[in-house]
Amino acid sequence: MRRAPRARLLAACALAALLAACAQPPRSAPAQADHWSGRLAIAVEDMPQRSFHAGFELSGTPEAGTLQLLSPLGSSIALLQWRPGQATLRRADQTQSAASLAELVQQLTGSALPVAALFGWLHGQAVAASGWRADLSGLQQGRLTAERDTPQPRTTLRLVLD
Repeated sequence: MRRAPRARLLAACALAALLAACAQPPRSAPAQADHWSGRLAIAVEDMPQRSFHAGFELSGTPEAGTLQLLSPLGSSIALLQWRPGQATLRRADQTQSAASLAELVQQLTGSALPVAALFGWLHGQAVAASGWRADLSGLQQGRLTAERDTPQPRTTLRLVLD
């Protein structure tokens, strides 16, 4: 009679081992989109010279993401959202759409900015962007500067990360 409980125990252990062998390891959470925040300044040297300063929150990738621009008091100035084939700019009660992020950035800042390269620069990569020179030497201290001389107008982009 003692064999029956022992057999059941062995069968239960074998079944548990079999189920454990079939179990899948827990799946890791999906990778979070990159996210940066801080302050930015853009100076466009045309006639008249324009400059723009704001807080920012940038998340996503060059292909899909959001950029929110904030006033010094933290209220939203503009929200850019993009994905392949579509970009939207919301300011106050206005919404503009375009086929690309580059078009909306041009409208917002008055200059073409290398958004795809910016993501690389924020990762510390010396990504080339036509006409732009990026200074990544201050990135460890949370500072990034990029300048464009050609084509005109001369444009300077400065970021200070939180």
